[in-house]
Amino acid sequence: MITTGFGFETTAEEVVEGVDLSGRRAVVTGGASGIGVETVRALAAAGAEVTIAARDADAGHRVAASLARSTGNSAISVAKLDLASQASVKAFARNWDGPLHLLINNAGVMATPLTRTPEGWELQFATNHLGHFTLTHGLFNSLRAEGARVVNVSSSAHLMSDVVFDDLHYTRREYDRWQAYGQSKTANILFGVEAGRRWAGEGVTMNALMPGSIATNLQRHLTTEELQDRIRRSGATATRRVKTPEQGAATTLVVATSPLLDGISGRYFEDCADAAPVAGGSHLRGVAPYAQDPESAARLWEVSEETLWSLKAA
Repeated sequence: MITTGFGFETTAEEVVEGVDLSGRRAVVTGGASGIGVETVRALAAAGAEVTIAARDADAGHRVAASLARSTGNSAISVAKLDLASQASVKAFARNWDGPLHLLINNAGVMATPLTRTPEGWELQFATNHLGHFTLTHGLFNSLRAEGARVVNVSSSAHLMSDVVFDDLHYTRREYDRWQAYGQSKTANILFGVEAGRRWAGEGVTMNALMPGSIATNLQRHLTTEELQDRIRRSGATATRRVKTPEQGAATTLVVATSPLLDGISGRYFEDCADAAPVAGGSHLRGVAPYAQDPESAARLWEVSEETLWSLKAA
């Protein structure tokens, strides 16, 4: 178990204090809002060249200008990226030039009404997993060229659902927005487990994390009552503590920069440390054993490839 000396109240700024990322290049998906902004801020403050990958490029440019002023680092750029669009994801990867040292797969959608992409895929799985799966593969040569870390922002909501391979996109079972979100967040963790096996000799590592409970526009599809219902349904008996965005980005920065994670893949972190396994789903902390199961991780990778290959065949 990896512990760092940081914890629940640690901020991203505190994590990178004394860290020098000069000469390092980073991409942060969803870097124009929520904890993505604080992730970009901390990376830029440490000297990294950061690209904000955002669906709303105008918002990205406003954030980039603000962070350039506050950090004194003008090497913050913006590129259009819509993770729900495979064409957009492939265009982003195709237009990337040169090495990449940090890929922060931070963007996502949460608990949306049932929505399908043009391919017929359920939106949360398509955005949170398949979009980042395609993006990471598309950037792999740039990552491999220098050795790099890929960071997947997952959630404790993964405890609400394993990946249901028999009906990934809710074509037969009744749609449950939280279950669908949980499935996509489990996929974020499993992606790192299999990447650790496949890429062990490539110098690229991948880990996942739970940022914490933070009030951001990620909850834009939900009422206060629906958020409270989610906590009740989790079976948690304790009141959940809420983090600021600055605190929420801290675990991302630990996973991205801590030397303690050199060569480490397939882990899941929360509150700036390795998460302990849990026995079931009625929790708000820990990692579900099914989210670190190597057989499920291998199957998810294969199914994801088959899903994406089907587009080429169509």
